[in-house]
Amino acid sequence: MAAERASTGIAGLDQAVDGLRLGDNVVWQVDDLDAFRTVLDPFVAQSRAEGRRILYVRFAEHPPLVTDDDIEVHRLDPSRGFEHFAARVHDLIEAEGRRAFYLFDSLTELLDAWHSDLMVMNFFKVTCPFLYELDTIAYFALMRSAHTNATVAGIRETTQLLLDLHVTGDATFVHPLKVDQRSSPTMFFPHRIDAGSAVPVTASEASARLMSPLGRLTSRTDRWQQIVEDAHAALDADDETRARLARQLCDVMVGRDGRMVELAHRHLTLADLVVVASREVGTGRIGGKSVGMLVARAILDHDPEGRFAGHLEPHDSFYVGADAFYTFLVANGWWAHRLRQRTPDGFLAAGAELHREIPGGAFPTPIRDQFRLVLEHFGQAPIIVRSSSLLEDNFGNAFAGKYDSFFLANQGTPEGRLAALEDAVRAVYASTMSEEALRYRQARGLAEADEQMAILIQRVSGDHHARYFFPHAAGVGNSSNLYVWDPDIDGDAGMLRLVLGMGTRAVDRTGTDHARIVALDSPTRGRLAADEVAANSQRFVDVLDLAEDAPATVPVSALQGLDLAADWSLFASPDLEARRRLAERGRRPAKPPVIVDFAGLLTRTPFPTVMKNLLKALSDAYDYPVDVEFTVNITADGEPRINLVQCRPLQTRGPGSAVAMPCVTDAAGVLFSSDGEFMGGNVRLSLTHVVAVRPEAYLALGQADRHAVARQVGVLNRALKGEPFLLLGPGRWGTTTEALGVPARFAEISNAAVLVEATYAAGEFRPELSYGSHFFQDLVETGIFYCALFDDRRGVTFRPDVVTSRPNVIADLDPATRLADVVHVARFDDLELYSDVVAQRVLCCRTSAAVAI
Repeated sequence: MAAERASTGIAGLDQAVDGLRLGDNVVWQVDDLDAFRTVLDPFVAQSRAEGRRILYVRFAEHPPLVTDDDIEVHRLDPSRGFEHFAARVHDLIEAEGRRAFYLFDSLTELLDAWHSDLMVMNFFKVTCPFLYELDTIAYFALMRSAHTNATVAGIRETTQLLLDLHVTGDATFVHPLKVDQRSSPTMFFPHRIDAGSAVPVTASEASARLMSPLGRLTSRTDRWQQIVEDAHAALDADDETRARLARQLCDVMVGRDGRMVELAHRHLTLADLVVVASREVGTGRIGGKSVGMLVARAILDHDPEGRFAGHLEPHDSFYVGADAFYTFLVANGWWAHRLRQRTPDGFLAAGAELHREIPGGAFPTPIRDQFRLVLEHFGQAPIIVRSSSLLEDNFGNAFAGKYDSFFLANQGTPEGRLAALEDAVRAVYASTMSEEALRYRQARGLAEADEQMAILIQRVSGDHHARYFFPHAAGVGNSSNLYVWDPDIDGDAGMLRLVLGMGTRAVDRTGTDHARIVALDSPTRGRLAADEVAANSQRFVDVLDLAEDAPATVPVSALQGLDLAADWSLFASPDLEARRRLAERGRRPAKPPVIVDFAGLLTRTPFPTVMKNLLKALSDAYDYPVDVEFTVNITADGEPRINLVQCRPLQTRGPGSAVAMPCVTDAAGVLFSSDGEFMGGNVRLSLTHVVAVRPEAYLALGQADRHAVARQVGVLNRALKGEPFLLLGPGRWGTTTEALGVPARFAEISNAAVLVEATYAAGEFRPELSYGSHFFQDLVETGIFYCALFDDRRGVTFRPDVVTSRPNVIADLDPATRLADVVHVARFDDLELYSDVVAQRVLCCRTSAAVAI
């Protein structure tokens, strides 16, 4: 049909390629833009004569391709990143609708913004099909020899027409390389364009003379690879050259603005950046977790006093650039899902669809080949595949525990290890679309922010110990100790959450287990009474089981007797009380019970001093409190070596102004009071509601119904958003084990002003003081006040009847509820919470029950 055809504006060329069809994308390989105008101008003139609607997508710095007033120009900024640019182009095309004609600036100019041939190809692959779908005609220019063969091949595969344009002297030749669904005996010969005619060059002698200078099979170096090679060559250049190339690498791998970018510019040298660039899989930014780790290590390595020399373990990490994430989505045909997920209506729904689809995706061959090289480097050493998104570990948003990371024992055949690595990367990608991560972004006002997933691949710190692999110790550290259980503790000295084995037990709320909390101003100072230490020490250890090729959890006793290549007393002390009880019963176990207290590590090695100085050095450089993850391995000479695997700003508000604690005059009006075991600084807070899970009713529920309680809490959390309300529950909030507390996801408790965990002896529900864990980070970041009530300890008052004696208004908030007998919601107009960090006192009572002093 004539209506389905269009013209190039050159009659002979129309005849040579059998005209243009609506839907055609026409890519011209050219030597310069003046040559391109020789074929563009006739197309524009003909389209204008036919009354076509012509749009010019302008994004490059080169002179405009057309200047006609009747052509609609849309100026876009590719420097804001691939996704933003591609989405804007998609929105423009969608808004214009069917049968519009388009001119694009030279695609090659996108290399200046993205420094990646791969992303130029990806842009074309996601844009061309949409143009085709809407029956448009689009002209693109591609500078000859500026792109890799793989990029040109990808564009050739996607476009409908690929035409080579050669201008030799005063002669112009067009050589069709691809013309979709059209052919003729002479179509793919070069054609000489002359006065509107297009004469095929069929004679062998003429063809050879024309084509011989052009028939090179050499591959152009990828723009990114060229930048890396130039930077490497400049390591011995002058200061100005090194600074310029360091900034260029930093712009591409770290970003162009923000406080973390400023820190990177200040502390990462060109040599640092070249090493990172040479270890990058794909291209693009390396993400927040990688940047935080690298900047922190650089700060310590360049310490002016050299305090950390000899104390730090080196690293040989690899980085999967954020562009690989986009390439994965494009290669698997999911870009439309991604665009829909960027909209308010599709944010969760399309995210859920991607969350389901991503684990089944396939990686392009070049990415798989680079994964093989990574595994060849590590051999069969265990590795960890860690999320490192653009927003992660940044100032204001930690994303603690929101995205997944995976330990790989990395045993077996090369093929099996590659499959495991790919599965882990896919799983990390999928976690970007988990409901918890997306709701976190919504809650933090980040739903529309540019969020891409890069990945950090690290060698697991540790060694073989029989069939197991693990570090001697690991943990998290905060430069600002927000848990000051004693008025004499110096919060500015920092704190550690320390465990035996792998650090997963330090960052997660781990069943019935406990980490060692260390106040670095006085490392041996304990927060527990002598008779509580054993019950609140670590019982299980996370390791990699090399025989099973999988992570495992084993009892502490399983490590006793193993050759740890270190003094066991550094990590554990005899449990004298347990041994006494066993002796009274006439039992002599082969492995006497111990308490994991790290007494030797904290008193006989420089470890606590190094960690205190390390946290201070980092927080000073950041000009902000920091949170780190680390491992500790003991060398053959008994010295601790620290491997800093992560560093991020610690989201904290500080203690706040002092609060005058009132004097209780009516104990019946006190909901709870406690000496210590709270976090959130000095507060005086009026509360309008208390949402309480009745422990006796909760205990009577089965597993499924306990999870239903968690979902019910989530409904109330949304209904009470904006109200200052208190959540009160038995045992641990946010646990994954419903036998230990209410298994609510953080998004289901995120709007609470106060979170209280209380003991309930009948169900063995007890709080878990998870200071330093991901759960702790969420509380601090969200500004939720936390209190643990151990009603069997001195100084603790707890009267839940202050809540349960009031009417249950749950049905007002959720008329469909079926759990009114388990979840009690009480409304108050006279309930206040007070806390005093110095006095280590917290009080929640009705105003009529206390008077100011």
